[in-house]
Amino acid sequence: MKFSARNVIRGKVKNVSPGAVNTEVVMELPGGTELVSVITKTSADALGLSPGKEVYAVIKASNVIIAVD
Repeated sequence: MKFSARNVIRGKVKNVSPGAVNTEVVMELPGGTELVSVITKTSADALGLSPGKEVYAVIKASNVIIAVD
């Protein structure tokens, strides 16, 4: 598997919350940090996502916005 994206993070699925159209996927990274993604239900089903499954977060973005109070 090769990607043009430079940010590929390995982890395990912690929780999968399917909705009518989209599915929220909580991924646990090494060290315990959680990353949350919302993908289509069709994609989640096709990937066979379930808790404990090893997955990769592939992040391809031109902007990352950080804010503080």
